[in-house]
Amino acid sequence: MVTLANSLMGGSVQAASRSLLEPDGQARAVSVLGAEALCFYRLDKTEHARREQASAARLDHLADLERLLALPVGIPVPLGVLDQTVRRAVRALPAGAVDRDRKTVTRRAVRPLQVDLAVVRASNWRQGLERAGRFAPFCRRAMLLDRHPVHLDEALVEANFYGIGVFLVSGDDVELVLEPEEYRPPRHTAAAWWFVEDLYQRLRSASAV
Repeated sequence: MVTLANSLMGGSVQAASRSLLEPDGQARAVSVLGAEALCFYRLDKTEHARREQASAARLDHLADLERLLALPVGIPVPLGVLDQTVRRAVRALPAGAVDRDRKTVTRRAVRPLQVDLAVVRASNWRQGLERAGRFAPFCRRAMLLDRHPVHLDEALVEANFYGIGVFLVSGDDVELVLEPEEYRPPRHTAAAWWFVEDLYQRLRSASAV
């Protein structure tokens, strides 16, 4: 059986995805959102270096990310314009997320990477739709099918409806038979940022960044 890890090592999924991706991207198979996914991403090297230098703490709480999204990046905000509850929340933000002094708070943290595509492996297309669908709020997504579906046309119609791309294993190669829909988030959300932070920490744990 072809796994994402094997496909990653052989370069077949990357080759089939080349037309979809930025040239400076990286790829890593990780377990995320309850599924194994081959994630194509671009690291924000400036933000990564800033966090390393500042020994920044993890950003893994939605409330903290919501608070950060309410602050402009790199612009000092007078603490006096914030109500007492917000001031307390700002003071409790993880180390490295903001700079604070007695009068102002300045947001420093931004997303440490950009996820361009997540590819999940599945034994059938209905399973692939469910697994790939978990990534809908966060990035472009596709499924890698181990076997050629008996009713391929039906599978492609369903996948196209949900904007999910389809890769098929063909011998030792992988073929892209349906391009995934482009990811166009209506707005930046704390949940989408949390997904990026979770992936970032998993990549760091695997020494992939």
